[in-house]
Order: sequence, then C-alpha cells, then structure tokens
Amino acid sequence: MAKPSIECVLDVKANIGESGIWCSRKQVLYWVDIPAGTLHCFNPADGSNQSWSMGEALGCFALTERDTVVLALSSGFYEFSPDTQQKTFLSGPDVGAQKYRFNDGTVDHRGRFYAGTMRTNGDHVHDASGALYSLCPSTPLRARAEAHIVMSGFHIINGLAFSPDGRTGYVSDSFSAVRTLWAYDYDLDNGEWSNKRVFFDTHGRAGRPDGGAIDSEGCYWMAGVSGWELVRITPQGKVDMTIEFPVEKPTKIAFGGADMDTLFVTSLGGDITAGTRQPQAGGLFALRVPGVSGIEMPRMVLGYSQPSTHAKD
Repeated sequence: MAKPSIECVLDVKANIGESGIWCSRKQVLYWVDIPAGTLHCFNPADGSNQSWSMGEALGCFALTERDTVVLALSSGFYEFSPDTQQKTFLSGPDVGAQKYRFNDGTVDHRGRFYAGTMRTNGDHVHDASGALYSLCPSTPLRARAEAHIVMSGFHIINGLAFSPDGRTGYVSDSFSAVRTLWAYDYDLDNGEWSNKRVFFDTHGRAGRPDGGAIDSEGCYWMAGVSGWELVRITPQGKVDMTIEFPVEKPTKIAFGGADMDTLFVTSLGGDITAGTRQPQAGGLFALRVPGVSGIEMPRMVLGYSQPSTHAKD
C-alpha cells in the first residue's frame, strides 16, 4: 500500500489537542485543547474553526441526542449548547478539587458516557488512582444524570472505545511503565465490564497507547503518542498496519467525513522532544487510507427530564 498523504488541516498549535468526535448532522469535527479548557468545532468544508472557552480543564466530551455537548470539566459534568452557548451543571464529581482532571472518554451503544480521570501535576507517576466514571442518564425516578465510578487503578487512562457490536470495550493506560491496552467483555444491558485481558502491549514499540478509534471492520486504531505513528490492530490483537506520522505525539483518532473514510488526528503541541523539527505539532491532521472507513460514535442519551437550570450545588 502506498504511504497515505497526511495533511495538517488546522495548524492551531494546541497544547494538548484531544478527543475528536465527528458530528454527521453538521458535518463538522468537535475536539478539545485540554489545559486551555477550549471546545473547538472544525468545518472541513471551509477550513473554519469555532471555539468556546470553558474556563477550566476540559478532558473530553460527548455529543447528545438533542444536539448539545456534555463536557467532562474539572468541576464536573455540564451540558453545553453550541447554538445558545448556555452551560448547565449536570453532576459531580469536582475532580479538580481532588487534584485530578478528566482525560479520555467515549459513549457506549446505549448512550452511556464514560470519562476517565488522571492525577494532575505529574502525581500520576506514583499514583495509579485514576478512575473511569459513567454518567448515567436521568430517568422518571431520577431527575438528574448521575456519575459513578466503574473501575479504577489507572495512571493515565486512555484509549476508550467499543467494538462495532458494542460488546467489547477497550481501555488503555499511557503511563510509560504500563503502556498497555486491555479488552473487556461489555454487557450492554447493565453497563458491566468483565473478563479483563491484555489486548495489545506496546512495550518495545516507539509509541505508547493514546486515543483510539474503531473502524468498520472492528480493527482498533491507536494513536502512538511519543512514537510518530498510528497503528491499526486487528480484533485478535495483531498489528495490521503502521503509518508514520509527521509529529511526535498524535493523541486521538476520529473517523469522519461524508463517507466516514477520513481519519482526523489531534496532536500534542507542548512537551515535545528538544531538537526535533515538527513545526505543526499541536495541529489537527487528516488522512485517508484506501479501503478503510469508520463507524460513528453513538450519542449520549441524557434521559427523560431536562437538566436543572440552577447553578452547581
């Protein structure tokens, strides 16, 4: 296969560009710069990029059925409307007060939003207490969406994704001493994760596992952070393809475009290796791989009732 052409479609120099999600309704890509606390919306049709500042670290987000965005901010989960710019508190925890921030996230096939935390200020080096939270929809008996911990024991939680049938869940830890991607059996009915096993161990590879995405054939695409690479891994955990990347730290892959055959890749602009030439680090990139297309991420279901319009309590 010929080497894919990789284009920097947005040379924005984000500090930590992350969490790209394609919106098929608007044909745009939402993504974030985590420490800047900024939600971005890139339109590939005209190259424009709209931004909204949230005033605190924004780890990840989910698109909802009602065309809003649920944000995993340091002070909790919020619903945000790009159209009205209204931001409404949904649920805790205030992870920032506990010296954590949210990092990677995803949505399952029943509309549950998962978001993982990590220690801030380098404390994750000695503390594997990062946790995966599930934000459950509201119900007729529960007025607000509620968040609870599903699992813990991570330094830098990453790589969250689900197989095309939604019954295999993937989670990775990017910490240099761990750098492993696991697979779990996933129960769609009750949201339970079980049968944890190593899916892919990156020890010995250039890149560590960062954000992931699943293509239409069920292969897992790993952003190989610090390794200048993207890696396609079969459902059996075998490397199928490696693509050299123009910057050292790709962070998250998202399939998009009218035919879901464009791979959008965010990247990290800070903390790059001294002496390396990568002027577009922190940019948003796009490429196509012949014969490869993706699946759209499900939208979060917020439930039956409207969220409270009161301030955070």
